Amino acid sequence: MSALIKAEYQSCLDACVECLIDCKVCLAKMVGQKSMNDCPYCCVQCIATLEATIALLTAESDLSKEQCALCAKACQFCAEQCAEHTDHEHCQQCAESSRRCAEACRKMAA
Repeated sequence: MSALIKAEYQSCLDACVECLIDCKVCLAKMVGQKSMNDCPYCCVQCIATLEATIALLTAESDLSKEQCALCAKACQFCAEQCAEHTDHEHCQQCAESSRRCAEACRKMAA
């Protein structure tokens, strides 16, 4: 936990960072793989949203809550898409961290 970050932001930031890493791994491992849904494109969208969310949270921006609401939507979509790839461990990991991040972002947005 960083002493420079508001305590109420920390759990959301932690979830966003974990999800960002898992989405980047998933995206890299999906290169050249066939997909029956929007994975890995969902990871591309999620990564962009997560990076913006992390930037706004660390800046303690007045836009943080709105960005967290958007991030929750992107993460939920990513979780749904990646979860369908039951034969890919990286997709399952991405789906799980995306679910946790969506929940943390919904709490921040409330």
